Amino acid sequence: MTDSIEPSTSTSDPNSNSTPTPTILLHPRREPFEHGLLPIQKLIFTDPVQALTQLKEKLSSSLALRVGSAALADALQISSDHARLILDTLSSVLHSESDPLVTARPEDVDSIGADLRDLVLFLYIQSYKRLLPRSHKDSAAVADVWPSTSAFDGYLSALSPLQLVRSNTRRFMPSLADEEAHQLSYLQKHLANILSLLSEPVEGEGEESMILTMKGFEHLGFLIHFGDKGSEGVPLSQAAPFFANSDPDMPAVPVLASQVHDWLLEIIAASLEHVSEKNSAKESGSPSSSDQDIAMSDASPGSAKASQSASSSFFIEGVSKSSYVKQASDLKNSSVKAVRVEHCERVHVILASKRVCIVNCRECIFFLGVNQRPLIVGDNHKLQVAPYNTFYSQLGEHMTEVGIDATINRWHEPLALGVIDPHDSLSHPAGVADAQTESAACLDPDQFTNFLIPNWFEGEPIKSTRNNPFPLPDLYFTSQQRNKKNLGEIQQILREAPLEENRKRELSCALHIYFKDWLYASGNIRQLYCLLGD
Repeated sequence: MTDSIEPSTSTSDPNSNSTPTPTILLHPRREPFEHGLLPIQKLIFTDPVQALTQLKEKLSSSLALRVGSAALADALQISSDHARLILDTLSSVLHSESDPLVTARPEDVDSIGADLRDLVLFLYIQSYKRLLPRSHKDSAAVADVWPSTSAFDGYLSALSPLQLVRSNTRRFMPSLADEEAHQLSYLQKHLANILSLLSEPVEGEGEESMILTMKGFEHLGFLIHFGDKGSEGVPLSQAAPFFANSDPDMPAVPVLASQVHDWLLEIIAASLEHVSEKNSAKESGSPSSSDQDIAMSDASPGSAKASQSASSSFFIEGVSKSSYVKQASDLKNSSVKAVRVEHCERVHVILASKRVCIVNCRECIFFLGVNQRPLIVGDNHKLQVAPYNTFYSQLGEHMTEVGIDATINRWHEPLALGVIDPHDSLSHPAGVADAQTESAACLDPDQFTNFLIPNWFEGEPIKSTRNNPFPLPDLYFTSQQRNKKNLGEIQQILREAPLEENRKRELSCALHIYFKDWLYASGNIRQLYCLLGD
């Protein structure tokens, strides 16, 4: 949440061996829990500590402690595609923007690899189960509104996209505060295991003498941060009394993992209590100004809602029969690196991002400029992908900020994973665990059109981007040029046609009628309504 946290006083002696009293509150990082979970069954370990400890031993031969996709595929006995997906996903949710994996060009990812400690934490949280939706009291409100085209609909897509809007179902989804409390509880339960994977044994001592170095402690930043959003940039070790006053020119003295464990448990308990108090205040009619829960209205052109969570996740929901555009100023403190699109039906999505994950969507077209393979998960039907098809004046600047390379666009390489999401806490029928979701087809080049973003904001300075930065594939470019040529020839024929004035008016009227019919049949009429509304 975004409330500022005032430190409490501490009476502990910093030189004492006792566990210091916590002085700040702790928040889970939402990114790995929201964008870092992959529906790959081989990543769900029966005994994650034992499996990952063995993995650490197998992969720690490298002095740099970094792991490439080939070594990872061999160690986990998974495909090279899945190993590369793990590295790509990890790079999108890492806490450190300076990590070489984050800044690596796509062709260098395999050689640079992931830090082993971040990789182990990433693999450990694949056991995380998302919070279940609240019970829906009105079963009639969620009666099915479209044909059930999948044998798995009753289990996997509890609600169709239209149901989600018509039943105002956002109210029944977990709130951000609920999710934070759930993630804190998960960290509380698994903290000992997580610390054991980051700790090192003292030579000649037993398991109770595991120690944690300052560098190992800072890798907890993958999962947690202290205080409010503004303190995320502070190294994690500076928030801990164990390392806060360490001489930067001298290696910090390691501490007992058990001491760190006890200290963090106290902070997590205090943080859970804080979240509970805020929830209680909200339920009693005193909503926090930072609460970002969204109550969806009925489907209508004006029903689109957007909100931003404390951790810079930005939500756009309820877009129906309209177009929705956000400016850079609307996405404060955010960088669009990993986009998740879920529960959409008959929607056109245009996005430039490092990666995109498409979940439970039907009859949608995605115009993509992405450096990583589009990930398709869940119950999807009749999806199409196409090259990126627009630009605006600051696009190049924004792409540079988040490290998107316009020379690499993997829009046409969708990676379809399982229909079942092992992280959804739901029970599923036997025999469908390994079922693969329906992939996406490439849009027919003759159906490809450019999308023009109007200059709605007068006075905006003209920046460098004057064209689509992503080169069009030959088939799409050729089709576009052919259509442009055909249009020019038709316009010339009409101009030179030897028609009387009344016949020209009849022809113009007929063209207008056919064009209007096309606007309605294609759904493009809504774009005109949006422009008129603006």
